[in-house]
Amino acid sequence: MPGLLLGDLFPNFEAETTCGKIKFHDFLGNSWGILFSHPRDYTPVCTTELGRAAQLYPEFEKRGVKMIALSIDNVTDHHGWSKDINAYNGEEPTDTLPFPLIADDKRDLAIALGMLDPDERDNTGMPLTARCVFIIGPDKKLKLSILYPATTGRNFDEILRVVDSLQLTAKQKVATPVDWQQGDRVMVLPNIPEEDACKLFPRGVFTKDLPSGKKYLRYTPQPKE
Repeated sequence: MPGLLLGDLFPNFEAETTCGKIKFHDFLGNSWGILFSHPRDYTPVCTTELGRAAQLYPEFEKRGVKMIALSIDNVTDHHGWSKDINAYNGEEPTDTLPFPLIADDKRDLAIALGMLDPDERDNTGMPLTARCVFIIGPDKKLKLSILYPATTGRNFDEILRVVDSLQLTAKQKVATPVDWQQGDRVMVLPNIPEEDACKLFPRGVFTKDLPSGKKYLRYTPQPKE
């Protein structure tokens, strides 16, 4: 299913992983999920990315997010590569990571999920898997997708920030402004009338004056859960 759109039901694929065979929706259960892909095992940028993902695993777990990665090699290679990733982090070089690695050596999932990068190819001329990030909600629907070329490593701290925003805005009638971090003030949605905003946000609504005279920049302290 190429070209997944926000709000689409994420495919319930089956796959072999470093933690055994999974059915994706069963793996997620009622949790949020993040699926991120990698061009190939034993490659430099991917090793640094998975190392950082492993370091941040406790933070994602604290937010109720299940992590799972994909690379176009087999389970045996994944276990061997995991030793290098753990060693890169300065940890004991065990053959597992805190989350599963999907084996996609036939590129079936990479093709089905629209992950191939047409401009980056391996030494056999085959397109590499791009660096996709899919965040899936507890309803199994796609909440966010980011697509990086194979040559650009991701910022997993930014992905964690995005999770915070998605989880907050799923519960509260707010949006998060540019460069927002957990605990910063948030923005009142434009479709909320002024009188309703005062009731919804008892800690106060602050409007920034603008040359247009329009009162659309409305801030409020981040609501408490």
